[in-house]
Amino acid sequence: MNQKEPDHLLALIRQVAATYQLPPPRRKRGRQPEFSPLSFLLLAVVAVVTKTFCDAELSRLLASNTPLRTALGFARPPHRTTILRRLRTLLPAAEEQIKLCGQQIVKEVAAHEKPSVSAIDGRMYEARGAKWHATDRQQNRLPAGLRNVDTESYWSKSGYRGWVQGYRLTMQTLVFIEPVPLFAAFRSNAEGEVGTAKTALRNHCLLVTDVLLGDATFSDAEFRRLYQQATGWVLTSKQLPPKRRSWKHALFAYRKETIELLFQRVMQAVGIKRCPAKGTGKNAAFILAGVWLYQSCWLQNYRAGKPAAIIKEQIDLARWRTPL
Repeated sequence: MNQKEPDHLLALIRQVAATYQLPPPRRKRGRQPEFSPLSFLLLAVVAVVTKTFCDAELSRLLASNTPLRTALGFARPPHRTTILRRLRTLLPAAEEQIKLCGQQIVKEVAAHEKPSVSAIDGRMYEARGAKWHATDRQQNRLPAGLRNVDTESYWSKSGYRGWVQGYRLTMQTLVFIEPVPLFAAFRSNAEGEVGTAKTALRNHCLLVTDVLLGDATFSDAEFRRLYQQATGWVLTSKQLPPKRRSWKHALFAYRKETIELLFQRVMQAVGIKRCPAKGTGKNAAFILAGVWLYQSCWLQNYRAGKPAAIIKEQIDLARWRTPL
């Protein structure tokens, strides 16, 4: 394809960049970075869309495709080691953009919904490479012959999937009018979902709605107290009346129809069901970029009066560089 010919990938980049919001200024001492966080967030989006997760391949892609490099905001091709270093440190910027976009969604979409309702849950992403036994990990010992291990991953167990070595994405979604991410955090499996939610709540990252739906994990007394102090109410399976159905059961039933469904929608749209790389930093960059991509497409489609179901189609057109 002629590189000067516009295609859906460039259009998608412009669409996602339009939802970017400048975070509060935090002046760092010393030399300022040459490339902006937005450029690397968009590069992570390109990696997700094109399935290009290797920093060397991303470097070659930027060096050979001037229109793409210009659309991402790179004045020159960054060095491969710069790409690797910046992707590894992208987690805070990615989580902040998801939070800011979530706030914008609540402002535009859910302001008229009273009471406001959201749901929260977590999903484990299996790590790449060989499995590292928990006993060896505790002793920080790699058995002889064991290769290709993601040493930053950890084991955790869920009732649905059993034991998984990897990482965890904790996500909050809007319930009404439609499921869409409001908050996302990518952490090690060593940190539980409720621990991530507590930290996010203390740091004012978790959006506080009138009601928050969660599974039994979020019935933790401290989390419920913190959320109540923030003027919200947590409804979990443990707060449901045991003997007869009530309005609480009807409201709690939306959890399965929203947050559990949303994880599947995001995974199917971006095509990432397990860790695409090694290490917390790179996996966080790609998986959170996928959430931000889905969130941005949903918001732009909502503004244009288009259905959310076309998000996967938009990403597929961009993946194949289909001409406009």
